[in-house]
Amino acid sequence: MFIAQKLKARNIVAYVLYMMQVEDTIRAYDLDADRLESEYLSRFDYDDEQLAQAKEWYEGLIDMMQMEMCQKTGHVQALTNIISDLEAAHQSLLDDPQKPFYQAAYGAALPVLGELRSKGMDEEVGDVANALDAVYGITLLKMQGKPVSPETSAALAPVTRMLELLAENYES
Repeated sequence: MFIAQKLKARNIVAYVLYMMQVEDTIRAYDLDADRLESEYLSRFDYDDEQLAQAKEWYEGLIDMMQMEMCQKTGHVQALTNIISDLEAAHQSLLDDPQKPFYQAAYGAALPVLGELRSKGMDEEVGDVANALDAVYGITLLKMQGKPVSPETSAALAPVTRMLELLAENYES
């Protein structure tokens, strides 16, 4: 919760990636707030008030995930809305003749995004959503201690750069 608040104010892309991780963490604990508190939140150096705030925040997310039927996959609507906003910002940057740096970054990322789409990424969502999914997938592998080849890291570098520039130019 505390990290999410800071990220949302500083870097919207990092916030989305973090919230994707939070959703998966909630799923890993079977959407059980008590388990989350005892097995996960207890690892952090929270005082009683912070722990209560964090548990309440996670309970709110659990409620949303249950109401919005995304217990197993998908994202809560609030996160989906931010991703949609990022897609719109992406398109605005592509259409803005004063933003050639973003257009160049997108051009560099486009072959990778096309390859990802051909390998099973969702064709019905935009480039930003697919880019976020790809970067999140690599992040998960690293968190699990699984190897990520230098080729894969190099291939995703233009996608990551595009997302960095999108975050820098995003206005909520």
